[in-house]
Formats: sequence, C-alpha cells, structure tokens
Amino acid sequence: MLIGNVEIKGRLGLAPMAGVADAPFRTVCRELGAALAYTEMVSAKALVYQDGKTRRLLERGINDFPLAVQLFGSEPDVMAEAAAKARALTGCELIDINMGCPTGKIVGNNEGCALMKDMPLSERIIKAVAKACDVPVTVKIRKGWDKGSVNAVEFAQMAEAAGASAVAVHGRTRAQLYSGSADWDIIREVKRALSIPVLANGDVFEPEDAVRILRYTGADMALVGRGAMGNPWIFQRGNAALEGAEVPPLPPVSRRADVALRQFELACRMKGEHIACLEARKHYAWYLRGVPYSSRLKAEISSISTMRDIYRITERIKEELR
Repeated sequence: MLIGNVEIKGRLGLAPMAGVADAPFRTVCRELGAALAYTEMVSAKALVYQDGKTRRLLERGINDFPLAVQLFGSEPDVMAEAAAKARALTGCELIDINMGCPTGKIVGNNEGCALMKDMPLSERIIKAVAKACDVPVTVKIRKGWDKGSVNAVEFAQMAEAAGASAVAVHGRTRAQLYSGSADWDIIREVKRALSIPVLANGDVFEPEDAVRILRYTGADMALVGRGAMGNPWIFQRGNAALEGAEVPPLPPVSRRADVALRQFELACRMKGEHIACLEARKHYAWYLRGVPYSSRLKAEISSISTMRDIYRITERIKEELR
C-alpha cells in the first residue's frame, strides 16, 4: 500500500495510543510485524513552544520505519508550524492529525474528536498542515460525535479534498468512548466514498479479527490499539492469518517475560530508570493478563521502582508461571 509516496509493507499497524505507543513499545511491535506505527499524541502548541517532555515523545524506536507523528491542536497556523518542526526533528515519513481523541481534556479544548463538529475549521487545519509538510498527511477520525451526528463519510471526503493522503477511522462515536462494539459498517462506507487509503480501527483483538475487519470493510490496512497492549504478538499472528498460514500460538510465559523485559530495558535507556519503572507497572500487568496464577504477582508489579525489581519479577515469572 502507498500513502502518498510512502510504501507500507504490510496490512497491520500499531494505532496511536497516549501513554502506550512510545518508542520502546513500538520497537517490540515492529520486531513482531507491525508495518506502520504512530507516536503518542503530541500537542502542537507544546511542540511549537519547545516543551522538553513533548520533544521526548518524538524519539524513534529501533527500525521504527515508516513512522507517523500524530499531532493534536485546533489552530491551523500552530498545527502547520508543529508539523514542520516534527518533520525536521524526526525525519518522520508521515504526519497524522488527531481528530478522533475522545478524552474530556482534549475535546474540552476543541481538539481531537471535537473538531468533527467544526468541519470548516478542520478543513483549514488539514490544508495548513498539508501545505507545511513535504511528507504525506493523514487524518484519524471517529464515526462521529454521537449517534445524532454520525458524519464520518462526509468528514473523510472533506479531508481527502483538503489534502489528506489517507484517513483512519475508529468505528465508535466520541460519546461511546471505548464502550460497545465498533461499527465496521461506517468504515466500509468511508472506504467506498474515498479514493485514498482507508485504515480501519476498532475491535481487533485476535488474529482472526484482522482478517474479518479488512474483508468486511475493504479497508487497506487495520490499526491495532488495545489489542496490542501487552500483546505485540497480535501482529505476528495477525499477519499469519492474513497470509492464510497457520497462526502460531501465543508464546510461553517465559518468552513473553523476555519481550517485556526488552521493552523495559529500552525504556530505561531512553527515559531513565525512574520513568521506565513507573511505566513498567502497567505494561507488565498487561503482559500477564489472562495468565493463570499471575494475580499473586500483582502487588509486586504495582510497586516496581527499580530495574532490579523488574529483573527479580521476571525471574519469578519464569520460575512460577511457566
């Protein structure tokens, strides 16, 4: 698949997720078959005003190509300046505009999914960013704001006309947040209405889901979000399912612990031990989700404070949860 002039060598990608899709996690997902990945959401305003923490969100992982930097904001000129800055800092292959985030803090500032209620402003943002960039611009949207304002098709058509090279659609409204089921029908309608690539997002938790969402919607690619949390093997297994090959089972717990440890070691090198250990608390819990008898390690995981803690817990997992 081509997004503009950027070749994507696969049909499964890692969706942008704040607090999850950082460079260390993207690295392990890449190694297990993610063909595309996005940074965590980056505030355009914070990037323009040179916030140090924001710039750290732009670090690349290992073999982190092609990479889309996802920006959020509501001011066309600021978004354009941030896009140019992000491109210069990272050499990213794509710039993505977040017009789908449902969280209260974001939509309360007229950003994220709130922009789907203001199509003229959204059009100005897309045009400004596309003009400022020398790489393709993509847009991430939802089904609409609520069930009374489902406008994904019309909005996606506007985005294409304004200069977007691809549109990713999450099949839920803002009002749904992440509840209920994703509406794959709306993704199919968007795909039929556009000539640019459409990326399908929502409810890909198992390898077979990747096959079903692409077959049903006709989308060019599927983005995996929550289904990848603690489970980067969704890409390896999903790719096998898409190729019609035998889907490998999830690896044994010891192997999962090794991959988790690799992620945490990368995080320690990139962010420092303190931040890496705080983030490891949630990530390790995700890696052990559904593993029998793992709950007895929950207290230890929730109090990780040093890499020594992580190494000790990893050894316990290998000894006790085989």
